[in-house]
Amino acid sequence: MKRLLFVVSEDWYFVSHRLHLAKNAIKYGYSVALLSHFTGYQELIESSGIELIEWSLHRKSYNLLLEAKAILGVFRAIRHFKPDIVHSVAIKPVLYTALACRMVGVDSRVFALGGLGYIYSSDKIVVRFFRPFFVLAFKMALAGKRSRLILQNKDDETALLSSGVIDLDRIRLVRGAGVDTALFAYSSIPSGEPLIVLPARLLWSKGVGVFVDCARKLINQGRNVRFALVGEPDQHNPESVPVNQIEEWAKEGVIEWWGRQNDMPKVYQQSSIVCLPTTYGEGLPKSLLEAASCGRPIVTYDVPGCREIVTDGVNGYLVGSNDADELLVAINKLLNDAALSERLGKTGREIVLKEFSQQKVAQETLAVWEEVL
Repeated sequence: MKRLLFVVSEDWYFVSHRLHLAKNAIKYGYSVALLSHFTGYQELIESSGIELIEWSLHRKSYNLLLEAKAILGVFRAIRHFKPDIVHSVAIKPVLYTALACRMVGVDSRVFALGGLGYIYSSDKIVVRFFRPFFVLAFKMALAGKRSRLILQNKDDETALLSSGVIDLDRIRLVRGAGVDTALFAYSSIPSGEPLIVLPARLLWSKGVGVFVDCARKLINQGRNVRFALVGEPDQHNPESVPVNQIEEWAKEGVIEWWGRQNDMPKVYQQSSIVCLPTTYGEGLPKSLLEAASCGRPIVTYDVPGCREIVTDGVNGYLVGSNDADELLVAINKLLNDAALSERLGKTGREIVLKEFSQQKVAQETLAVWEEVL
């Protein structure tokens, strides 16, 4: 039996983005383990037949002792589980897994990035200073004839190729984490007062401030419309929006703050439009895939990842990055034309069924595992 070890920073992310891959691996005869920090999803994951290995990883930490401990955690997990292949997700886990694999001698390695994140999208001086060091570290980490890098969009592929991080023949494009199209089922847009939602981690770079400004302008114009932030701040990310700021907006009556929701299909069923004015280094936002699967028109910035799922005027609107005025125009188009919203939403559902189902993503990922083995 082939043995597969997933390395993912937190269990909730594994459940939402990778659990279906693990289940598919078990279906095809793999023995699967997960190295992660567990926050309450142990029973769900373990009931799927996956061995759990606790990992102490601090995503925001720059403490050398803590980081050494995290690397040692990967090393011990590999020594314990003895995987034939390791599948690691996100920048820190990828770097630490690569180092541990070299120490132990595991050659079959699959690394996956859900976007290039803060390190590539931020223009802050300190980030730009450290970016060349990141590029060098990543180039060393991804080396190896039997290592593959899974990316979610062509823009990220171009960025990594142009900076010399990896050769094209070791990149595999798998577009997104996949959508459970039965769970995220199509439903008609509800009548009555429109609801516009932003489903994401509450980071400034996800466009939270722009979303609130749009809400304020429309409400001041006398429009009968609701805006809701669906998600929580990410205290491990320097772009996190302070909780007191969100509470202030909610008290002002500009937006509603729903926090993290476990029943996202219900959220989309209540919504009229899904808006994500992100400038973050997205891979392919799962929230937009899920929204499209539910038949909701999308308004988002024309940035890497978002343009993978949204075609302008076909299943939503792509707006020039940081163009808040055009964002407002696009939202107004949909608010003023219910038939247009419904038509764009139906097209989005068709696109997801054809190109972004969990089954498709699982088979493409299985092919990468078999290739490195």
